[in-house]
Amino acid sequence: MKRILITGANSYIGLSVENYLKQWPDRYQVDTRDMIGDGWRTCSFQGYDAILHVAGLVHQPKSKEDPGQAEVYERVNTTLAVETAQKAKTDGVKQFLFMSTVGVYGLDSPVGQVVTITKDTPLNPRDNYGISKAKAEALLQDLADETFELAILRPPMIYGPGCKGNYVTLSKLARKLPVFPWVDNQRSMLYIDNFCEFVRLLVDDRAEGIFCPQDGEYVNTSQMVNLIAHANGKNILTVKGFGWALKLLGKFTPLAGKAFGSLCYDMELSRYSRDYRVKDLTQAVMETESK
Repeated sequence: MKRILITGANSYIGLSVENYLKQWPDRYQVDTRDMIGDGWRTCSFQGYDAILHVAGLVHQPKSKEDPGQAEVYERVNTTLAVETAQKAKTDGVKQFLFMSTVGVYGLDSPVGQVVTITKDTPLNPRDNYGISKAKAEALLQDLADETFELAILRPPMIYGPGCKGNYVTLSKLARKLPVFPWVDNQRSMLYIDNFCEFVRLLVDDRAEGIFCPQDGEYVNTSQMVNLIAHANGKNILTVKGFGWALKLLGKFTPLAGKAFGSLCYDMELSRYSRDYRVKDLTQAVMETESK
């Protein structure tokens, strides 16, 4: 039986992985640890096969660009991660899985352009969140050796039942609007069950390295809105010809690029030795909307 500790109690990712692994009670024992304060420092990590470190400060719109908040992000996303890994290594944990982000690349997705991340794309984080995660990655790699395997995960936007963020905005629009612009874009996304299965396989394989998991197909924003509307029993009309307007809007707000730009991982970058995509896009949207 694999013993797994998830650092970051009550987080969306942590709870999802914990509940997912409950399908195999004879194969996985999962515990969680709240990392707020210093109480965790007195707890022993001995006996755990792997630690999934998801504790962290996510990108908050009002603080991620604020230089005055950089120290807070570094304290939580960098220092805490490294100190947790150091304790894990000292206590004999064999594998440390670190939740990083696609934000370490620091790329925008202007409307009308396709931005693809490959194995040769350099890191260039530009906000407090991405910078703090990139710093953690570098320091954690210094700890890795033949007795302490490090798996760094750089997922794109994760969605699923109970998620927050941009998916929720799309869902609200799909349920309210009668029409929606059609834009031929593509984005990498990752359904929560696919992420959880990927983590399970990494733990089983005691894998190490940098991983960029994503769903098996790119997401077109207009297509996803259609799927969400259908899952809620309504039809929505997608209208072509708004590309110029969205490009113009993109000059005034980055939100246009986030919704209608093309930012994706090269599919080769997301391959793994075993298939972790347990749900396709249609299934993922139906399950997300049904819950």
